[in-house]
Amino acid sequence: MTNRPARRVCAVSIDLDPIDCYFRIHGLGRAPEHLDGRMVAAAVPRFVEALGRRGVRATFFVVGRQLEGAAVVAGALDAAAAAGHELGNHSHTHPYDLARLPAPDIAAEIERGHAAVSDVAGAAAVGFRAPGYDLPAAAVPVLERLGYRYDSSLFPSPPYYAAKLGVMALMRAARRPSGAVLTDPRALVAPAVPYRMDPKRPWRRGRGALWELPVAVSPRLRLPVIGTSLLMAPRALRRRMLAAVARRPFFNFELHAVDLVDAVTDQIPAELVARQPDLRASLARKRAAFDDVLDWLAARGYEFAPLRDAAAEFAGASA
Repeated sequence: MTNRPARRVCAVSIDLDPIDCYFRIHGLGRAPEHLDGRMVAAAVPRFVEALGRRGVRATFFVVGRQLEGAAVVAGALDAAAAAGHELGNHSHTHPYDLARLPAPDIAAEIERGHAAVSDVAGAAAVGFRAPGYDLPAAAVPVLERLGYRYDSSLFPSPPYYAAKLGVMALMRAARRPSGAVLTDPRALVAPAVPYRMDPKRPWRRGRGALWELPVAVSPRLRLPVIGTSLLMAPRALRRRMLAAVARRPFFNFELHAVDLVDAVTDQIPAELVARQPDLRASLARKRAAFDDVLDWLAARGYEFAPLRDAAAEFAGASA
């Protein structure tokens, strides 16, 4: 029995967090209503274009609420689905405290997000990513009931958690508390490679129906190897980070819409730009770094597949 696919696979996955999430993280209150949908409308076509030049199909994790009456958002996601990209469920409203909500509220977030995403995709969503990398055990039976094949929420990176804790403490001391929530620390010691999860303890291996496809971390030190860290790093450091994760046959390359958003072109408010470092990088720089990552992986024999295909391959390999 094996728990790895026969090929080297990179799954590009993009979280389409609305701009309001960043206002909450930085303690800026609510984002102006006219900016709702701005991240999706700006970033998704750029990702689709960059991926399309290489024939790469990715997974976009969608916040269901953004589809309510937002034609520009639905249009961008329609185009992504038509190009062969997977649309996954990123909850309905992206509550950072999802894991702390009562079980009925957790179910409602998943079910409403599932309905919205499945409708625009034209097929039932089969993948979920919880807000803030924090998957509650109460979500697992809901996902199983809806026929999900995989979850991709866990980000087992203690260094990332420690840095987040420090920033949140400083913000609280400055009387500008963050809207973010700390992850269940048990998830930080979850396997860093894909595994069939224990339904009651999703951070552990088990015999459940769902596969967990963790967000990529480096071997040993478990440093974050995600869009923000890769695209903002100097080229030499980026190559070293990629070389570390390339020791494994599966790379879950997670990004966010903000990774291809331009502060000037997309008219992002100055108060957010001042607090979000990746918004201060030019779109040209971020596009070049994204292209560099994809080209480096392709040159080393990685094949690209959406998470749904990777999950099916892992399930088949373990049968």
